[in-house]
Amino acid sequence: MSTPLRIAAVFATMNRAQTACACIRALAGQTRPPELVVVADNVSHDGTVEALRGMSGLPFELIVHEMPDNRGNAGGVEVAMDLSFDLGADAVWILDDDSFPRKDALAELLAGDWDRKVVRHPVQIDPATGRFTWPMQVWSGDAFRLVAGPDDLPPGDFVRTRIMWTGALVSREVREAVGRVNAGLFIRGEDEEYPWRFEKAGFTQAAAVRSVLDHAGPDDLVHWRFLGRNLFIERGLADWKLYYKVRNMVWLKLRQKGWMAAFAMAAAYAIGIMRIDGPGRIGVIAEAVRDGFVGRLGKWIRHQ
Repeated sequence: MSTPLRIAAVFATMNRAQTACACIRALAGQTRPPELVVVADNVSHDGTVEALRGMSGLPFELIVHEMPDNRGNAGGVEVAMDLSFDLGADAVWILDDDSFPRKDALAELLAGDWDRKVVRHPVQIDPATGRFTWPMQVWSGDAFRLVAGPDDLPPGDFVRTRIMWTGALVSREVREAVGRVNAGLFIRGEDEEYPWRFEKAGFTQAAAVRSVLDHAGPDDLVHWRFLGRNLFIERGLADWKLYYKVRNMVWLKLRQKGWMAAFAMAAAYAIGIMRIDGPGRIGVIAEAVRDGFVGRLGKWIRHQ
């Protein structure tokens, strides 16, 4: 291109000063660093804001935006993306505060001819296992299939994928077509809903296989298959995280495929979670399913 791309990296954080600073250091160590980094802080009280603002010698402009209240990862990333594009970013790189890009991650993400209509992303590796943080949907020639690690990928520097959020490099053109992140999802839903909107608007995704994020995976992930659906359930998930996961997936499935599909999704989660964690979670599940069907988004009333 005739002019260099202006890239902004964004993430949300809350009460994780050491983790957030480690992510900033990983970004500062890039062979091709971003021009701008925007961190949305969800009302931390552990000195996160002060620690981030005290970092010096960075090869980019760092903006730490203090949110007026806790709006979760979805709300924080929504605001950070807004600020980045308002400040002239050509593309925004969506990260988690605990996703640490290896030194060539952004350079490899931008390698070759970058198509603004393809949302590229790195592969995410769990350092403890060397496998993917979460199973990834990869195009196999006639359908998407789940792959669990780098050895399962087809050949090539870029492979077609779908429904990837962490690490997604979203161009201004894609953002203008699909709109803002839905802050009402709070957490555990924006990672499925926003990439779904990419597809709905006619865009595709691709993994840059030589671009890597080190991102720890869940401790105890159970693959649950029910009525032809692949569900991934974390054993012993905190009630508030479970609530958002179930509510948001029911809400999203209702919009994607209608009430019958949403009901099947709700049943699959209810049966799977009770089998894995026992019947004690049924109250949280019932509340999440109800709120998903009626479209009650935002922060859960019982989430402190």
